[in-house]
Amino acid sequence: MTSHFRHVALIGKYQYAVSGSGAAGSRQVLEDIAQFLLTQGCDVSMEEHTAATAEMTQYEALDADAIGTQCDLGLVVGGDGTMLSIGRRLARYGTPLIGINQGRLGFVTDIPLENYQATLTPMLHGEYEEDHRPLMHARVVREGHTVFDAFAMNDVVVNRGATSGMVELRVEVDGHFVANQRADGLIIASPTGSTAYALSAGGPMMHPSIPGWVLVPIAPHTLSNRPIVLADIAEIAIELVSGRDASANFDMQSLASLLHGDRILVRRSEYCVRFLHPRGWNYFDTLRKKLRWNEGGS
Repeated sequence: MTSHFRHVALIGKYQYAVSGSGAAGSRQVLEDIAQFLLTQGCDVSMEEHTAATAEMTQYEALDADAIGTQCDLGLVVGGDGTMLSIGRRLARYGTPLIGINQGRLGFVTDIPLENYQATLTPMLHGEYEEDHRPLMHARVVREGHTVFDAFAMNDVVVNRGATSGMVELRVEVDGHFVANQRADGLIIASPTGSTAYALSAGGPMMHPSIPGWVLVPIAPHTLSNRPIVLADIAEIAIELVSGRDASANFDMQSLASLLHGDRILVRRSEYCVRFLHPRGWNYFDTLRKKLRWNEGGS
């Protein structure tokens, strides 16, 4: 049987100890999926950290750059955090990604583990929906020099210190002054990230086809500071005016400590993450299932 994808990389959830029961369970899951891919006519490699953690030496181990240049598909087994991490690194190569959910919510890892073979089989033979999600490109600029540079798929978050009071932030859009905000922090979220931290802070959910971002204050001092949706062609600048121990987080997976006067500049990246979904996939089906909209009521 010939697959539409010749060479598939398996990427697993490797943030736990090798000796833990979670790792042992994941090792068996990865082995089962790898064997299934072989029966579908795919060559299988393993992302290097996944291979090391799961102690699976029988497959070629590749780093993210090698996956991007050598593989036709990345198959992510884990939760959304695993997908965010590899998605940022593979976006520049245009490598498509399929997510098998071994986490909890799974907004972007949307194939249930218990039913993956039936769902994956037609996808591996070219029957799928394709979904492109632009990355955010953020820089921390200090005295005219970039001191931190990162990509984000979900959000860029400026936060106060854990034991300090509010921060004061100056917000500009395309060089135009918007407001000085006093709050616990500020979130710039993509449509993908609108169902993450931004939603918890009171922001709206945005359909992934909308070319926009949402700017959401975290516990603002002035209640008239409300979330606002902006076009993603704009550049957003956030300057730390006051506040101690503030930081900038990028998808909650990388962190930059901030000093007064630092500016966080956010623009749309030239790169997109390519998600593949089962044929007939619909964003509203995902929302209904993950947010349990179909439960309760009379």
